Amino acid sequence: MALNFHQLHIFYTVAERGSFSAAAGALHMTQPAVTMQVQSLEDYFGTKLLLRSTKRIDLTEAGKALMPYARRSIELIRDTDQAMSTFTRQLKGKLQLGASLTIGEYILPRLLGPFGTEFPHITISMKVINTAQIMEDILNHQLNFGLIEAPVNHPDMHMEAVMSDELKLIVPKGHPLAGRTDVMLDEVADYPFVLREQGSGTRLVMEEQLKRKNIDPADLKIVMELGSTGAVKSAVEAGLGISFLSASSVKHEVALGLLHIVPIHNVRFRRQFYSIYLKSAVLPISAVTFLTFLRERDLQQWL
Repeated sequence: MALNFHQLHIFYTVAERGSFSAAAGALHMTQPAVTMQVQSLEDYFGTKLLLRSTKRIDLTEAGKALMPYARRSIELIRDTDQAMSTFTRQLKGKLQLGASLTIGEYILPRLLGPFGTEFPHITISMKVINTAQIMEDILNHQLNFGLIEAPVNHPDMHMEAVMSDELKLIVPKGHPLAGRTDVMLDEVADYPFVLREQGSGTRLVMEEQLKRKNIDPADLKIVMELGSTGAVKSAVEAGLGISFLSASSVKHEVALGLLHIVPIHNVRFRRQFYSIYLKSAVLPISAVTFLTFLRERDLQQWL
């Protein structure tokens, strides 16, 4: 019998999840099949790797020694898929991903066309939901991976920066700041604001930059908090306040003269967009190809 990656992946998932049943659910296998593969791996090495009990699974000393190699084997397969994805043009299959609001509504639609031209046989199913829902669906194996606007920390998640973006100061037509070529941040803080809700990626980036410039976000004159970028745009256009939004999300309104982007002196609200997926998962080649496609593009070229 030869050592194979499939068994290492199953062993790693059982150890990470802490039970055969949880690993079976994560791998879409039956529990007896998972147990059999781990037993085969133990037979190959001639030693026990896991200590079974009614409540939990523990690693033996041999199991602990094997874990870093199993982890590296998963990472090697991912790296191999990524390296070869550039050369694979006849991929087929369905890719299920989640995207947070700004990415799903304003960024990806402009990128899916070029991707579809390069990879016409890959069908993409995208859910536009918030970050918490994306993480829940990934953990429940409803999505292959997600694209989010702010970093998150979760012990089961792998996170990687894949695109960059920049927030801009947005004001309505006729606003005192409209047409200005440069304004000071302190001056901006004197005006009423319409913002995304607390916890949104856009809000987090804005608040972090303000704090770096010694401005307490709590001191802003926030007249309204809204749950979508579209709602914020409409409120700003109606003259209810000004805001910070991704430049990609207001391209149409700026072109029509309904909204104006005003540069702020010596302040840039740059941010990263991140991909997240399960550490224990081996992404399908279609997902690896899509992420490689995103990494290799200059986002501003498409926006």
